[in-house]
Amino acid sequence: MTPPFRTPIGLLLTNTARAASRAFDDALAAVGGSAPIWQILISIKSRQLGNQRELAEAVGIQGATLTHHLNAMESGGLLTRRRDPANRRVHVVELTEEGERLFHRLREVAVAFDARLRAGLSEEQIAAFEQVLTQLAKNVRD
Repeated sequence: MTPPFRTPIGLLLTNTARAASRAFDDALAAVGGSAPIWQILISIKSRQLGNQRELAEAVGIQGATLTHHLNAMESGGLLTRRRDPANRRVHVVELTEEGERLFHRLREVAVAFDARLRAGLSEEQIAAFEQVLTQLAKNVRD
């Protein structure tokens, strides 16, 4: 007798991540943001100053894709870029006042979304879930 079919973990993970990502994107869009903008803003805020190469690595995107986002964000008045006086090949990226305001709006949305995801879960369940995700990431790398 064959064992009953179980949905593969990878498929469950992919579908759940896709649904969560769409919901998060929608929540950010409602206040004028997007997931890439949020990732860029939080990366800049966590470093105060950062160059484009470091930002691309932190966000996990290619340099050309980052440049596209930074161009739009700069045109929108969210950030400025200037040459690093110590290395003229490097652009230093800084938030403007409008970028700061957007960062704070998006942070509120991100905190609320995280609370939404955690709803109905105990601290023990969250800790176990984090361990499972860590192990899945390790299994993929190995």
